[in-house]
Amino acid sequence: MAFLRSSAPIEPFVARGAAVGLRPLAMADYAAWTRLRQASRDHLTPWEPQWSADEFERSAFRRRVKHYQHEQREDLGYALAIFTLADETLVGGISLSNVRRGVTQSAQLGYWLGAAHIRQGWMTDAVSAVLPFAFFGLRLHRVEAATLPENTASIRVLERNGFAREGFARRYLKINGAWRDHVLFALIGDDYRAARQPASHSVTPTRAALNDVGSNDRDAP
Repeated sequence: MAFLRSSAPIEPFVARGAAVGLRPLAMADYAAWTRLRQASRDHLTPWEPQWSADEFERSAFRRRVKHYQHEQREDLGYALAIFTLADETLVGGISLSNVRRGVTQSAQLGYWLGAAHIRQGWMTDAVSAVLPFAFFGLRLHRVEAATLPENTASIRVLERNGFAREGFARRYLKINGAWRDHVLFALIGDDYRAARQPASHSVTPTRAALNDVGSNDRDAP
C-alpha cells in the first residue's frame, strides 16, 4: 500500500463525523499540510515533540507518508488527516499509534489542530469519528491518551468523548525538548460498544478496508 502516484484520485474519507472527514495523508497534501503547520508553529510547538530542522522539506514529508504507510501495513499505527466535509479544508491530524495486540489490544490516541481552526468543535468531532474505527474496525479493547495538565482544551475533547482520567505520569513524554508530566486518560471498548453503535454518519472500515483505500501510488509534482 502506498499513496505516491499523481494520476490517482484522492482517497475517499475512511471515517466521517458530523462535520469532518478522515483519510490517510498523501503526497498531494504536501502543500496544504506545510502551509497549515507553518502558520500554526507558535500554537503547536508547546504541545508537540521538537520539530526537525527539515520539517517542511518535501523529502521529509515523503518520509513521513511512507512511515505512515508502513505503520498501517503492519498494524502498528493509523495516522489520518482531518478535513472539513463542507469544503475539504485540511484542519489537522489524528492518529492511533503504538497499536499493541496480544493480551493488550490497545492504542494511543494523538491529535493536533491548526491554529486557525481551534475552538470550532473540529477535534471533538474528529475523535468521535475515529473511535468507531478503533473499537469496531480494529477491535481494540482500549484507547489511551495523554495530555499536558495545562492543556485544558485537549482534556475537554477527551472528556466529551467519554474518556476517563486514570492517572498522572511524571516526566512522561519529551515535549518541545523537555520531559513533561502528563495526565493519563483511557476509553474501554466494552464501555464504548455498550453505550452506542456506530453512528449512521460514520464509516467504520476494517483494517483491510483502510489498506485498500491507500492501494494507489501517487506523488506530487
